[in-house]
Parts: sequence; structure tokens; C-alpha cells
Amino acid sequence: MGTPDFAVPSLVALDKAGYTPIAVVTGQDKPRGRGRKLVPTPVKQAAEELGITTILQPASVKSPEFAEQIKALNADLQVVVAFRILPPAVFKAARLGAFNLHGSLLPRYRGAAPIHRAVLAGDTVTGVTTFFLREKVDTGNMILQRAMPIAPNDTTGDIHDRMMLLGASAVVETVSLVDAGDVEEMPQDDSQATPAPKVFREQADIPWGVDAVEVHNHIRGHSPVPCAWTTAPQGLLKVYRSEVAEG
Repeated sequence: MGTPDFAVPSLVALDKAGYTPIAVVTGQDKPRGRGRKLVPTPVKQAAEELGITTILQPASVKSPEFAEQIKALNADLQVVVAFRILPPAVFKAARLGAFNLHGSLLPRYRGAAPIHRAVLAGDTVTGVTTFFLREKVDTGNMILQRAMPIAPNDTTGDIHDRMMLLGASAVVETVSLVDAGDVEEMPQDDSQATPAPKVFREQADIPWGVDAVEVHNHIRGHSPVPCAWTTAPQGLLKVYRSEVAEG
């Protein structure tokens, strides 16, 4: 189950490892461009290229009809990468449950924008976590974690592109562990949890009055989306990259 580019390497890696999914669940086709032509999600495109014929695109993951469709698959395991919040009727349908790939070292940065929040905070390390789903978002028992560095000038986009490859490896390793019955679940320490709410354009206005390092983190943390911005005599100026000057 997944929709954006971030989820594609995980799907491809599962196929290469011999764990080709019996079905793919993704978002609905959306109109794009001037002609408003319907365009499939990146995950749907990848699934079709892999020859996966059962592709579900529910309008709502909460509908009883969708839950029945999932149950009818008789799946052993559900793999969730960058998808929607699922109800118990869906994520409990597979024999061995469902796990999610999350873009942080949980319990740090629970929420929709873990990569943004790590870069905005000036963190030097981030990573991925796989964990079994439970009703409360991003709180399930962890299966494995893999760390990766954040360089001083890395943007959210840079980390996203490297993390989706690290995540693909973690997904395959997790499926292998579940398949072999070798999972040692690790409960999360809720006292160490931090939130990672979605980042909006209105919050990306560059705060010039603060320390240079904080400005730099603000710019790279919002790059490329929603993109840091400021006003200039010429109008609105978008800033994608920056460096902290000597002194």
C-alpha cells in the first residue's frame, strides 16, 4: 500500500527479492496539466510495469466495501509505505498483520512530515523505522531501525531521495524477518515521542531575525516543498538552498 515516489523503490525491491505483492493499493488517478488528463500514481505505474494486475484505488479506506476487498485477498502480510491512515478493519485483515515504513527513528517525529522536521531542527542523524500498525498513528511496536546521516547542507529533498532507497532495503529485510518468524518487537518509549506535523507554505516565510544557522535550517528544511520564501523589491522570492557564511 503506497502512493508517491517515496514508495516505489520499496515495491520494486520486494519484487526483486521474490516477494512480489499479490495486490497493490494506491491513491486514485488525478487530473494533471492543461488538459486535465487523468494520471496514475507513481506506485500504480510501477505496479503495472511489474505486471501486478490487482490494483485497488479506493475513494475511502474507511468504507466497509474496501475492508471486504482486502479480506478477500487472503494476504499473509500488508506492507504500508507512504499511504493513508488505515482503520483496524483493514490493517488487521492479513494473517500476519500490517507494518509501516516511517521516515524517522521512532518515537522521534511521529506524524506526517518526519523528514522536514528533522532537517528543520538541524538534526545530524535520521533514519527509518518499520513497525506493526496499531490504531493510534505511529505508535506500534518497532521491528527494525536503520540510521543515516544528515549533512550540514542537505535539504529535505536530498534526504527524501536517499531515504527512500534505505527504506526499500528495510522493507525487504522486515518482510524476510516476518516470513521467517524472527521478529523481536520493540515497544516505543512514549515519553521520548516528538510530533512531526505537516509543513505548510504559510510557515515557510524566512525568519531573518534569528541566528544564521536557524535561517539556514529553515531554508533547507522547506526545500523543495513547500519552499522557503521571502519578499523582495521584485516580489516573492523562493529560496531552495543556502550556506552559513564565515563569521
